[in-house]
Amino acid sequence: MGLEKAIEHGKEHRKPYYGSKSFDYSCRNHGGCDWCKENRMIARTREEAKMKDRIEEYERDAETASL
Repeated sequence: MGLEKAIEHGKEHRKPYYGSKSFDYSCRNHGGCDWCKENRMIARTREEAKMKDRIEEYERDAETASL
């Protein structure tokens, strides 16, 4: 009810969506499109890659130590 009244009286000041958000619902904030998800989770992806490298290095060191 309140939103319609605000629009009617010109008090609604929301910005329109631009770019892919205007035509792709899954591209909204915290959306599920691949591009946005990749951008949002880049720190986690980098951290997982670092941990994977550390585990592989540990396993290599353990193999050489056991020889």
